[in-house]
Amino acid sequence: MASGKLSKAEIVENIYPLVKVSKKNIHRVIDLFFGQIKAGLLSDRVIELRGLGTFEIRTRKGRKARNPKTGDSVVVRNHGVAHFRPGRELKQKVWDLRS
Repeated sequence: MASGKLSKAEIVENIYPLVKVSKKNIHRVIDLFFGQIKAGLLSDRVIELRGLGTFEIRTRKGRKARNPKTGDSVVVRNHGVAHFRPGRELKQKVWDLRS
């Protein structure tokens, strides 16, 4: 099993032999795809990719916290966080990977 990170450049290299498109164009399509996901999230839309999962913005409630560097008390207000929820197919395939 491969370990470590999978970079965008490596994804381009993996796709390149499978299609008759230049690496530059593959990279551009991937960038455009990611841009659409980001734009959708920033428009507060849920992004559903069948077979993979769902990206959405969730609201994290505000709270009192401490600055770990100074120890000062700070108030963290309500804020959005990007969240990925894997689809059923992906969940089933990765279930036993770390056991």
